[in-house]
Amino acid sequence: MFKIQQYGSTVRREIVAGITTFVTMSYIMVVNPIILSDAGVPFEMSFMATIIATVVGTLIMGLFANYPIAIAPAMGLNAYFAYSVVKAHAGLGYQAGFAAVFVAGLLFVLLSLTTVRTKLIEVIPGNLKSAITTGIGLFIAFIGLRMSGLIQAHPTNLVQLGNVHSPSAILTLIGLAVTLICLALNINGALFIGMIVTGICAYFMGLLSFKKGFVSMPHLPDHLAISPVHAFQDVIHFGLYAVVFSFLLVTLFDTTGTVLGVARQANLMEGDKLPRGERTLLADSLATLVGSLFGTSPTSAYIESASGVASGGRTGLTAVVIAILFAISSFFSPLIGAVSGISAITSPALIIVGSLMVSHVSQINWKEIDEAFPAFLVILSMPLTSSIATGIALGFISYPLMKIFKGKWKTVHPLVYIFAVLFILQLVYLPH
Repeated sequence: MFKIQQYGSTVRREIVAGITTFVTMSYIMVVNPIILSDAGVPFEMSFMATIIATVVGTLIMGLFANYPIAIAPAMGLNAYFAYSVVKAHAGLGYQAGFAAVFVAGLLFVLLSLTTVRTKLIEVIPGNLKSAITTGIGLFIAFIGLRMSGLIQAHPTNLVQLGNVHSPSAILTLIGLAVTLICLALNINGALFIGMIVTGICAYFMGLLSFKKGFVSMPHLPDHLAISPVHAFQDVIHFGLYAVVFSFLLVTLFDTTGTVLGVARQANLMEGDKLPRGERTLLADSLATLVGSLFGTSPTSAYIESASGVASGGRTGLTAVVIAILFAISSFFSPLIGAVSGISAITSPALIIVGSLMVSHVSQINWKEIDEAFPAFLVILSMPLTSSIATGIALGFISYPLMKIFKGKWKTVHPLVYIFAVLFILQLVYLPH
């Protein structure tokens, strides 16, 4: 069913890849509800909604699209939902916010059923595709360094070297050393082994404890977060058109960029085309739609999926394993919360995966300024703005402009011009 042999993988490798991705991104089950709680969303509601949306989207990705990519509520969009939508609009409850997510998700599904999104993947210039993969790599590595404490805030320079004597930094360095040694020795599951060893070290250092136990019964929702019938009425009543547009545009390019980056890392692209591309995008849009009904912000393909790819994941079986583990974890919320609270366990995997993805920088044509600068802008802006969509936006805006001034405007696909204008409108007039 998954064509595992055709893609040069094994069942064992796919399972290890699924476990690796799950552990790397499991923090979302704790972080997402915490952020949404600032918008008044009950923790238990958003906790279960996060799991439901992740399981639905990731299962569709694995069974229908056959890609080793996980879908879950997007970091960044949850903060946008909580602070720029709900808290920024007086008298707006989280139910109305989820109504906007539902409308955007429905439009997302309808768009996914057309050829527009698949065409979009094909018309993105080759250099920008390589830049997106490279930029995501730097973004992942930066997240890992920041979470571990090896990089910290600085009032003047924005970032600086953190305290390398801190327990978190020491744990991260141990995890890096173990994982790199396993990689150098070509040991399968190196990233997963690194996380296991780091977790054991954290336990004996007294940083990892299980005071709340391991198991708890999941609190299944007894009602939907919104009424689908009244969703459009809420959007019209509160004038949430710009919010719907932002959700739609950001999720469109966030997922497109991530899927392209991970697919290129796994060598699953056929030239400039992504096989079954429309299915990957349908998985994300349906997850957003379902997630809004149960009480969570828009979903996206997860860049942490690259850690599973680096562990050998090549097929949808990896995604199915991830979905199963998320479903099972609904019974282990205390355990997940404890492990997710130790960022040093997953930071080494993110840093190493970032280094692997940066190799795509060699495929960029650096000799032509109209190709090089837009690519450079994408690579630079993704980690600095902490947004994949913003990096893609700046690339889409600068690329056609450079081509126009070079007299090569005819070589740019009309869709690129259209989205360049849409990104300009979004960056100038809409909140982020």
